[in-house]
Amino acid sequence: MTNAQEHNKKEIIITGFGGQGIVLAGFVLGKAAAIGDRKESTLIQSYGPESRGGSCSAQVVICDQIINYPYVTTPDILVCMSQSGYDKMVGNLKKQGILIIDHDLVRPNREIEGDFFSIPATRMAEELGRKMMANIIMIGFFTAVTNVVSMDAAKKSVEESVPKGTEELNIKAFTKGSDYGLATLKGRRKKAAGRTGAMA
Repeated sequence: MTNAQEHNKKEIIITGFGGQGIVLAGFVLGKAAAIGDRKESTLIQSYGPESRGGSCSAQVVICDQIINYPYVTTPDILVCMSQSGYDKMVGNLKKQGILIIDHDLVRPNREIEGDFFSIPATRMAEELGRKMMANIIMIGFFTAVTNVVSMDAAKKSVEESVPKGTEELNIKAFTKGSDYGLATLKGRRKKAAGRTGAMA
């Protein structure tokens, strides 16, 4: 595989437990890439022995080229919404990969060589009165901090993928997550500029 192809391909694992909407999150991402951004995408889902409460993950591959192999073993981006998912998968994250966690559900216990982001997605969903929307908040955050899919494509995918009648609330959840992500990036840039200013 050429470097250009490698650069354009993103392998993502979203992990958590049954009932969190992990597979829906993977579906939303894949659909945003395929339909909104006109890229190639695949989705593989897996469940633990019990679906609700058991381990659950979604593997998404997004690429400008045809995808020959849809399984992900060493993700570029790992999204963890449960401690067990983190414990099981974090060792497989690529060296310069991106780790994203639900701040209240995951306690990182090792150094990450790549990039690291954290959002209290479940707590924010509870504030909206719908704990089940933590996955959509996470997708909004993911979209803002990674740029793997465009904001417009992700928002449209959310709108078309959630149960009828919940579109407005889910878009609100998505926006809450994306705003948090954009604020996180802004804070980082400010910090970096401050450091540069201090060194000058």
